[in-house]
Amino acid sequence: MNFTSTASIIALGAVLGLSACSGEQNTQAPSAVNEKADGAGAEANTPTWPVSEAIDAFTHANYNDVRVTNVDLDLDVLFDEKVLDGTAEIDFERLNADAVTLVLDANDLTIASVDALVNGDWAPTDYTMGPDDASVGSRFEIKLPDGADKVRVAYRTSPEAEGLQWLSPAQTAGKTHPFLFSQNQPFFARTMAPLQDTPAVRMTYSATLRTPPELLALMSARQDEEGVRDGDYTFDMAQPIPSYLLAIVVGDIEFKAINDHIGVYAERDILTAAAEEFEDTPAMEQANAALYGPYRWARYDMMVLPPSFPFGGMENPRLSFLTPTLIAGDKSLTNVVAHELAHSWSGNLVTNATWRDAWLNEGFTSYVENRVMEALYGEERAVMERSLDLASLKRDMADAERPELTALKMPADLGHPDDAFSQVSYAGGMFFLKLLEERFGRDTFDAFVREYFNHFAFQSITTEDFLTYFEKNLWAMNPDAVTKSEIDAWVYEPGLPDTVENPHSDAFENVSAQQAAWLAGGAVESIESAGWTTHEWLHFLNTLPAEMTLDQFTTLDAQYSLSQSQNAETAFAWFMKAIAADYGPAFEPLDAFLMRVGRGKFIYRLYQTLVDNDRRDWATGVYSRARPGYHPIAQRRIDAIFAG
Repeated sequence: MNFTSTASIIALGAVLGLSACSGEQNTQAPSAVNEKADGAGAEANTPTWPVSEAIDAFTHANYNDVRVTNVDLDLDVLFDEKVLDGTAEIDFERLNADAVTLVLDANDLTIASVDALVNGDWAPTDYTMGPDDASVGSRFEIKLPDGADKVRVAYRTSPEAEGLQWLSPAQTAGKTHPFLFSQNQPFFARTMAPLQDTPAVRMTYSATLRTPPELLALMSARQDEEGVRDGDYTFDMAQPIPSYLLAIVVGDIEFKAINDHIGVYAERDILTAAAEEFEDTPAMEQANAALYGPYRWARYDMMVLPPSFPFGGMENPRLSFLTPTLIAGDKSLTNVVAHELAHSWSGNLVTNATWRDAWLNEGFTSYVENRVMEALYGEERAVMERSLDLASLKRDMADAERPELTALKMPADLGHPDDAFSQVSYAGGMFFLKLLEERFGRDTFDAFVREYFNHFAFQSITTEDFLTYFEKNLWAMNPDAVTKSEIDAWVYEPGLPDTVENPHSDAFENVSAQQAAWLAGGAVESIESAGWTTHEWLHFLNTLPAEMTLDQFTTLDAQYSLSQSQNAETAFAWFMKAIAADYGPAFEPLDAFLMRVGRGKFIYRLYQTLVDNDRRDWATGVYSRARPGYHPIAQRRIDAIFAG
């Protein structure tokens, strides 16, 4: 997922109680594990890294006793009621022969009945639904009769399900038909179906959806072979995936192919522009495959969602969701496409077992993304993107609510999965892997990463699983390349290690020189910006000093129409500076921006900055009008901003 954020705005406390994490290792750097703390030279059969069980504090599921293996959904999509209604048939395996219950996660689901399959016959079975927790929902416990190997749950979702957004026709581009899409990461699949909603559990799934006949339904699976818009659709995902990758979208959607197995779905008004913007996706796939092995999911399609989608992208297998803010007209923001595609290796193929290990998903993906951008567009673009990422990483570390959230391995008392999705996991993980690439050599490290993806394919692992594999399969061959203390500084210790790369961009140096000349009194017309990329503009805007005068803001805006920029990244960077300076002419276009853009990367920080700069009343007025169009995830985050 492309989810750039500051440290979590909400502090929900440790859900399920701290005892749920009691089996985890301490997140501080392991000590006394190996007498040679600065080398890999552990004695045979003596692990350098602590053993860490995949204990997920954000699930009720008893997945170490009984584990879900497949889910078959049969659902009616009811737009008038804003619910999914139907059944989930759940296959499972008993890891503990003495287990007599299957425990699932459910959040705001209304259960009509539960049956168990025994010797080919369905019969009702007892169940209990625990109290509702505002964050993690309810413990849904089903009694398993002797010999049962499947259960069937008849249920209905809630109109307020946080993982589902129901849009009215007025909220779509076509203005004629309603629209539905899901966002189940990190733990909202339980609002769509009763599941063991944890990345530690991988399952296959199939589905039948019934919709209004004029709408097209898609899922993160093999689509209906006929592809006829008839209101009756079937899907199948044969590879095991974690529950957060279960995805659904229903609307007046059309398709445009890019090649024989890659294409774009979108509403008609942006379909052609999206296909043109993302036409390099096949080359991205080829670059990924050349580096890290073949693409294993058959098709790779993209779905450009309405503007209320709260993220840059979501890596649902076979059907990545993308924000329309990526369509800039010049392919300058397609690194997000590269990121979501890279998740087909890092995240979807090899998955973090808990959200404490989120860097395994996002750090690896950010690293792969940057390598692909370099392969396609050259080293200078890759360096510029890393430079911008480093600045964001430093900001997020400075804004972290507590030091433990600035290490790659998140603390055992992580309050909410959102806390794991800062630039610490994304950029921090990337720069850690960049260090390993530098120390071991690119060719050697590429071969290691390729084999890592192959070795753990379709598995969920912890940070310690990775470190143990790294030690045995790379570090042991060159024990002097990196020290244990250097690794621990990244993985377990707070703060930015001194081994972080300092990306040097000649293009950014030129931008800085021109910025300095203008700030010293030069004419704005002397800034040679005609050939600047979005990255160069972001560097120029992000580094503008706080002491700029309103006259300087006026001059820049008049020359470059920054307040009216249609590039969402550029507009966001400009508005952040304009708010802090109280530059009045920017507020009307900022109002329009907040009304039309629902991407959390932009709106969370803009609302927070407005509140921090004595613009709470103005921001409250805008939010009261914009809120109905935002995704429930975004509503929760912004509500928390105004609640302080």
